[in-house]
Amino acid sequence: MTRDDRQSRPLELYIHIPFCEKKCNYCDFLSFRALPQLHREYAAQLCREIRTAGKGMEDYRVVTIFIGGGTPSVFEPLLIRQIMEAVGESFRVVPEAEVTIEVNPGTLLKNKLAVYRGCGINRLSIGLQSADNRELSWLGRIHSYEDFLKTFQYARMEGFSNISVDLMSGIPGQTLDSWKNTLKKVTMLKPEHISAYSLIVEEGTPFWEVYGPKEPGQGRTKGEAGVRPAAGWPALPDEDMEYKIYSFTRTYLAGQGYGRYEISNYSRPGWECRHNIGYWTEVPYLGLGLGASSYVAGERFRNESDIERYMALDFSAGDGGEALEALHGPVQKLSREERMEEFMFLGLRMVQGVSELDFAAMFGVKLTSVYGPVLERLKKDGLVEQEGTRIALTEWGMDVSNFVLSEFLL
Repeated sequence: MTRDDRQSRPLELYIHIPFCEKKCNYCDFLSFRALPQLHREYAAQLCREIRTAGKGMEDYRVVTIFIGGGTPSVFEPLLIRQIMEAVGESFRVVPEAEVTIEVNPGTLLKNKLAVYRGCGINRLSIGLQSADNRELSWLGRIHSYEDFLKTFQYARMEGFSNISVDLMSGIPGQTLDSWKNTLKKVTMLKPEHISAYSLIVEEGTPFWEVYGPKEPGQGRTKGEAGVRPAAGWPALPDEDMEYKIYSFTRTYLAGQGYGRYEISNYSRPGWECRHNIGYWTEVPYLGLGLGASSYVAGERFRNESDIERYMALDFSAGDGGEALEALHGPVQKLSREERMEEFMFLGLRMVQGVSELDFAAMFGVKLTSVYGPVLERLKKDGLVEQEGTRIALTEWGMDVSNFVLSEFLL
């Protein structure tokens, strides 16, 4: 790292590719199908945005890049190369940067991996979700477990030494045995990182029509024991089964050498996702592309989410500043209290918790002067523990983290 790098501020980049082959039944992300022509036009517009945005970020050094979606691997690989070249030309990316791309086994051909490696991508996040093909079909995934195996093997052959696998629990028809089988099959491959998320039935998705609440007295919601879904669909695991799955995950992955470093994330030692840790520790991040969110200099903004309006932005007019302003829309300046809240409920998602020293350095007051009564109550209830100057959730606190974290709202 050069002296200039040491003096500049760290920055993370998130690059959004909104396209996919088929939207999954549970997905509420900004994503949709499009013809290859729109893929190419979007990539060109994204590169124009990247070059314009980079003009105002000279004081930052990029420490992580995450290309997400949608399904970035649906792109022709040369489009990914063009995007990475635009980033390299427009931002100061440190040599040791973590650069991740999300891939779907149903869209990743072997030839794409060589291009990814050649343009600086050094980490893959593979969306498996389940090793059970029947469960994958209920989720609406376009791949099989066998497709995933080929993708994983090709990635290793191409030299990728940092691979994360995304898994999902609490899905239709899932049992404890099928989840155990998924974890065993995945850990046998020894990926560096595993994300194990629980399904959330989101409004506006096909799953909401099947499992979401209906008329009063006819509600069908996740975790409600004994309530059947719409005809032809399997039931979701009830709360008791979900807890068994959750508990087994923690114990089994620990036994396989995967340390839990955040509520839903596990890794082999030294392979934690640096990009996600940045989100949880208030590293500024800049979102590029349709609908991408940003947090820079204490301000939050979100890019235009309408594809036609996004494509119509003219980054060539003047210095592109007007187009950027239109792209970002309203900017929210976080208050001191809002930043304190985020410091706590983002930092406490991590197993290592938060530091009293960091809080004092950031806000100029002691953590206990703001949250003293809350912390004492949570400690008494066995939900929070303190070791030295660090405060973290207990295992029980992690289990009921939604409740605990809500206690830090001011």
